[in-house]
Amino acid sequence: MAPSADPVSRIVIENVAIATVDAHDTEYASGHLVVAGNRIESIGAGPAPQGLRNVVRRIDGTGHLATPGLINTHHHFYQWITRGMATDHNLFDWLVALYPTWARIDEPMVRAAAQGSLAMMARGGVTTAMDHHYVYPRGSGDLSGAIIGAARDMGVRFTLARGSMDRSVKDGGLPPDFAVETLDGALAGTEATIDAHHDASFDSMTQIAAAPCSPFSISTELLRQGAELARRKGVRMHTHGSETVEEEKFCHELFGMGPTEYFESTGWLGDDVWMAHCVHMNDSDIAAFARTGTGVAHCPSSNARLAAGIARVPDMLAAGVPVGLGVDGTASNESGELHTELRNALLINRLGAHREKALDARQALRLGTHGGARVLGRADQIGSLEPGKLADLVLWKLDTLAHASIADPVTALVFGAAAPVTLSLVDGKPVVEDNHLITADEDAIARATRDEARRLARIAAGA
Repeated sequence: MAPSADPVSRIVIENVAIATVDAHDTEYASGHLVVAGNRIESIGAGPAPQGLRNVVRRIDGTGHLATPGLINTHHHFYQWITRGMATDHNLFDWLVALYPTWARIDEPMVRAAAQGSLAMMARGGVTTAMDHHYVYPRGSGDLSGAIIGAARDMGVRFTLARGSMDRSVKDGGLPPDFAVETLDGALAGTEATIDAHHDASFDSMTQIAAAPCSPFSISTELLRQGAELARRKGVRMHTHGSETVEEEKFCHELFGMGPTEYFESTGWLGDDVWMAHCVHMNDSDIAAFARTGTGVAHCPSSNARLAAGIARVPDMLAAGVPVGLGVDGTASNESGELHTELRNALLINRLGAHREKALDARQALRLGTHGGARVLGRADQIGSLEPGKLADLVLWKLDTLAHASIADPVTALVFGAAAPVTLSLVDGKPVVEDNHLITADEDAIARATRDEARRLARIAAGA
């Protein structure tokens, strides 16, 4: 009997510059990548090994840089249909201005907004997306299912942080009374989402985190019971923390302690936790995050848009805090692109105390790849290009006018203009080809999001 053919299909990429973002920051000026099924099979200098079987595609990567796919660690997809509003507000004023509109969202709006948010990130090199959705108006439909379905259809790896709010204006919070859930409703909704959608497998495409929104929109009991629920179910935990000076003042006035102390008192520090922003962190706060392994989603553009401040990212990294990058909601980062956050993280942090020593190009790329994988608890699966890891990778085109005169490809990617994506693979499957999505119709998504934005505006105006 003749030996059976190797059933695994292979993609071979050669003549490409490679930044692996592995533990040693290994790079190849001209190397190869072999993808077998949904895994990286081999990587190294020079051409691919001879005699590979079942090669379905060979790619000449001349003029390109291969990196791990970008990993987004904080977002609010629904905000895609409220972009461009309250453009001159700080966080608290911005929330008060927009909550009444957000409280009118429904399932078709959320699905369209998720499609818009995902499309913009995917076409810019994001292979793992994340959404912190916390607005669940009564009678609005299956919002979590709509978001998860949009990510599945787009073909990206995805974490839904099932958010919640139960502290409204009548309880001293910021959201209007009709925009929040009850404590029991929030916990039940979170558990049901975990049970229905969480996949803990190595090559999982969908995971769920428990994610009460923020200290000024949730009760202490929701934090405590939310942490207990998450750990009982074996899922990660996410919330906003230390974003503004107003938040710090709120915590001191209401709880008699700062945000980090408050989170620790409710079980919300640990290596299964990550928080968005963490702009106003003192030395003690950073030490607590490092001691417990608590991660941070750094959102430089949103922090600047809302005048929140400059997060102490260099100090966090020096202390060993896991740090990834986040787009944040597109009502506070209208571009919705994570690859621009590589550049913005580097530039904005150089305005801080460390100045030109704050971050370099390779540190910025690590934030957007391996750092994000650590924050999401998936560093053994994604975030670097290594044999055995999942085949989530991007080929950036760097030989056009925008980048051709920059000799170092990583510098070109981070310091230069946003680079076109020639190919993006997620789980070994193409999502972007020649700078266009192949898993979705961008024009149709643009029309749908425009229509849903107009419908939401009409509903909010008549409320």
